[in-house]
Amino acid sequence: MIANLPPMRYPAGHDLQMGYAMTSPADTPKNGITYADAGVDIDAGNRLVDRIKPAARATARPGVMGGLGGFGALFDLKAAGYTDPVLVAATDGVGTKLRIAIDTGRVDTIGIDLVAMCVNDLVCQGAEPLFFLDYFATGKLDVDQAARIIAGIAQGCADSGCALIGGETAEMPGMYHAGDFDLAGFAVGAMERGHDLPRGVADGDVALGLASSGVHSNGYSLVRRLVEMSGLGWDAPFGDGTLGDALLAPTRLYVRPALAAIRAGGVHGLAHITGGGLTENLPRVLPEGLGAVIDLEAWALPPLFQWLRAVGGMAEPEMLKTFNCGIGMILIVDPARADALAALLRDMGETVTVLGTVAPGQGVTYTGVL
Repeated sequence: MIANLPPMRYPAGHDLQMGYAMTSPADTPKNGITYADAGVDIDAGNRLVDRIKPAARATARPGVMGGLGGFGALFDLKAAGYTDPVLVAATDGVGTKLRIAIDTGRVDTIGIDLVAMCVNDLVCQGAEPLFFLDYFATGKLDVDQAARIIAGIAQGCADSGCALIGGETAEMPGMYHAGDFDLAGFAVGAMERGHDLPRGVADGDVALGLASSGVHSNGYSLVRRLVEMSGLGWDAPFGDGTLGDALLAPTRLYVRPALAAIRAGGVHGLAHITGGGLTENLPRVLPEGLGAVIDLEAWALPPLFQWLRAVGGMAEPEMLKTFNCGIGMILIVDPARADALAALLRDMGETVTVLGTVAPGQGVTYTGVL
C-alpha cells in the first residue's frame, strides 16, 4: 500500500523535497506504481523551483543567510541592524478572493494580497517585516500558474522590504477540484525592545486614515454573493476596466510609509482595517476608557463600495463592520505632530484623511453620513 506522503517542501527558496512510497517487496513489480501515477509530479515541482528562484533572490535584504535548498531558512538579526530585538509574527490567507482569481485566471497579484495581509498587521505592532514564508497547495501543479502566483508573493515582499526565504508547495490529488488552489503565509518582523505599539494613546489624539486600494482581502464571501445577486459577470464593464479588475485590485501595502511615520515620531498606534471594518479594528488599539469619534463625511465612499451597498441595500452599520469602506489603515497620532505626519505620508504617495479624534468613551462613535 502507499503510505500517506508529506507535501513537497521548499524552505529557503521553495526547494522541493519529495516523500516516499512504501510497498511490500514481495508485491512490488520491477516497473511498479510511481508517485506520478498517484498524481504527484516531481518533475513539475522541480521546474517550479527553477522558475521561482530568481524572484526569491530578488527579495534578499540584510540578515538573509545562506543559499536556497536547506531544510530551514536562516536569518541574522544582528546583520539586519538590531541590538535588542523583539520578534513579531503574523499569519493570514487571502480568503475567498481566491475564487475570483481562479475563475478569471487572473492570479498575478493574489500573492501581493497574501503578503499585505501579514505585513500590514506586523507594522501595526511597530515592527519592521524581515522575512516571509508561504504555503501553496493544489490538486495538480500547474507550473506556469504557480510561478505567476509566487512572483506576486515576491513582488509583495520586495515592496515591503522583507525577504521571501522559504515556503512549501503541496500537490495533493483528491483534495482540491481541478484548477483550484489555496494560499497561506506568515511574516516575521522585529523591533527594538520598548518600541512596541500601541503606546501612549491619549484623549485628543488624531486619527489619520490612509486610503485603501479597493476591497483588499476581506468580505469576499459577501462580495461574491452581491455579484451573483447583480447578475453580472467578472468581465462586466466597471470604471476604467471590468468588475473583476476592480475586485482583484491587490491589497495596498502600507509598510514603508507606516514605518517612516513611526520613525519620524508622534505615532501612538496603527489599526489595519481588515475583517470587522472600522467598527471592530480601530478599538483594538485604544486603551480602556477611550474611544474614537469618526466623521463619516471626511472622505467619499469609493464607487466600488457604493455599488456593493446599492446592490445589497446594505445598511450603514453593516458596511462599516464588513468592509474597509475606502480606509485601509488608520494612524493614531499626537495632535501636535498630525500635520507633519500627514505631509510625510502624502509625500510617500498616500491619500491621507483626518478622520476624527480619540475621546473618552468606548468603541467607535460615528458622526455624519457615509
